[in-house]
Amino acid sequence: MKNLFNVADVDSTIERINKLGTSSKPIWGKMNVSQMLAHCNVVYEMVFDDIHATPNAFKRILLKLFVKKAVVGAKPYKRNSPTAPQFLITNERNFSKEKKRLIEYLHRTQKLGAPHFNNKENLSFGPLSSREWNIMFSKHIDHHLTQFGV
Repeated sequence: MKNLFNVADVDSTIERINKLGTSSKPIWGKMNVSQMLAHCNVVYEMVFDDIHATPNAFKRILLKLFVKKAVVGAKPYKRNSPTAPQFLITNERNFSKEKKRLIEYLHRTQKLGAPHFNNKENLSFGPLSSREWNIMFSKHIDHHLTQFGV
């Protein structure tokens, strides 16, 4: 698994992103490439942009009990896994804009570094270690880049 707090690993992830084009097709799943990039941006929007609501206390307990391990654990996601509602992208998106945003989020995350994320609050799961943040970031983007064959 890549360490997205490391410059070389961010650069290699961006190289993969740069292999995508507007005509890239998924190996599995329903999203087109622009929707996939927008979907990947949601993780970072939840960290950097105050545009997603925090789940209520009951829902957070359920997420911690039943979802957190799958999201921040090292086991890869299965193909066609269910997606949380705020991650569903059903409308058309601008490929260039979403690609640029994702690359900017990757650079921003790397520059802030692991210490910034250690015990940082996650909207759904509460405080996460920098290791858990990295697994969540890295595993998610790798899953979707693999989905598009890059």
